[in-house]
Amino acid sequence: MIKNILLIGLGGGIGSIARYFCQKWVAENIQHPFPWGTFAVNVAGCFLIGIIYAIAERTTVLAPQIRLLLITGFCGGFTTFSTFAFENMNLLRNGDMTYMLLYTLASVVLGIAAVFAGIGLIKIL
Repeated sequence: MIKNILLIGLGGGIGSIARYFCQKWVAENIQHPFPWGTFAVNVAGCFLIGIIYAIAERTTVLAPQIRLLLITGFCGGFTTFSTFAFENMNLLRNGDMTYMLLYTLASVVLGIAAVFAGIGLIKIL
């Protein structure tokens, strides 16, 4: 268990640093009000989690600990959006269209509402 936690922490730390550098590079090279850095990281993270998942499903090259390091750790640190997309893909694969739609809609709407609520709470304190 401790080994798994350390692998996830290592991957998450590396993923977070990679996100920082990717977003910084995009911000320095694309001056635009649209959040291209975050968008690029989210799409890249989704693509990467898809590649890792497909390799893990087709081969025995990736041991369970390596999958924890790469999927939960690195991709989770790089962008939690990749995990969100991956979970939605699993819901679709299992035929749970209703749960996929509910999860997507609720996550986006409640996530944005929670940001506003947090800002509002601090403003009134």
